[in-house]
Amino acid sequence: MKKTLAYLLAGAAALSILGGCSNASSSNETAAETAAETSAETAAETTETAAEDSQEASEEAAPSAEESDGEKTQVRVGSLKGPTSMGLVYLMEENEQGTAANDYEFTMVTAADELMPQIINGNLDIALVPANVASTLYNKTEGQISVIDINTLGVLYVVSADDSIKTISDLKGRTIYMTGKGTTPDYIFQYLLSANGMTTEDLTLEYKSESAEVAALLKEDPDAIGVLPQPFVTVACTQNPDLKIVLDLTKEWDSVQTEAGSQLVTGVTVVRNEFLEEQPEAVEAFLEEHAKSADYVNTEPEAAAELVVKTGIIEQAPIAQKALPYCNITCITGSDMKAALSGYLQVLFDQDPASVGGAMPADDFYYGA
Repeated sequence: MKKTLAYLLAGAAALSILGGCSNASSSNETAAETAAETSAETAAETTETAAEDSQEASEEAAPSAEESDGEKTQVRVGSLKGPTSMGLVYLMEENEQGTAANDYEFTMVTAADELMPQIINGNLDIALVPANVASTLYNKTEGQISVIDINTLGVLYVVSADDSIKTISDLKGRTIYMTGKGTTPDYIFQYLLSANGMTTEDLTLEYKSESAEVAALLKEDPDAIGVLPQPFVTVACTQNPDLKIVLDLTKEWDSVQTEAGSQLVTGVTVVRNEFLEEQPEAVEAFLEEHAKSADYVNTEPEAAAELVVKTGIIEQAPIAQKALPYCNITCITGSDMKAALSGYLQVLFDQDPASVGGAMPADDFYYGA
């Protein structure tokens, strides 16, 4: 299990910062049929001019066949080893089988810092990153990236063996172990404290450098209370049967955001605007396939867990299968995406503008909204 923890640490490292359309090209069969249309009768159905000269219509169709030779658009996609990549595993499998709409080149890394320069330098076209990192990229590139979907909602949970913990207020006077002082999980937790009429003075926050440390501490001390992301939650509960999820921070967020309409967002998908302008059909195809992949992961967890193991995100299928329902994998686009994400970023901005890159993104940040 120590091996599992070590591997999962790499897969969930970026979670500490909180860190699914149309075909881009026509099929060979369609192109061939178009090129073969030489009869006057068929040409007449196409245009009046072609009806008058079927031979001319056939010649005009030939370049179209060359342009629609079945070659797929190459799309370079970067993601983090964790829930965001877990939502892509079905698309990865389709790509491997050659049935995906685009020709995808997937890159998985352990930290968002590894993806940011690749997006900025144009080495990636699309990337799945923590929500606040997307805003930072937007500001850093002066609006040269857009967010196209939300791929993961909240993955933070309060874990303990204490059944008496039912609300945030029940944490008063307790010691809470978590990672990421001054990072997104910390901002989220402190926001929820404030929304429930509490401050950090009402409890003790003890920060650890790694989620694995918190999980190990929970294993040893059944009275401890920890804030952990998936899939570390599943690992901790597997190690100690007495542990359980006592608070879902996504639900706690929703309970205090009823009017604002924002949601607790972990991961979003961004695209370079230059690529979006050059290959809009490829981006739309990705969005359609991302949604399909996210749906597959949620409706077929057993099969999806095997793909998660195959792609190297988690080592053991049983752990992956248990974790998947709690990873809140989704694909939210358009106006719903904007409403959920903008409110979330506003909460982070209000606590520390630097957490979202110094400024709130403008409306052009939200593709299709």
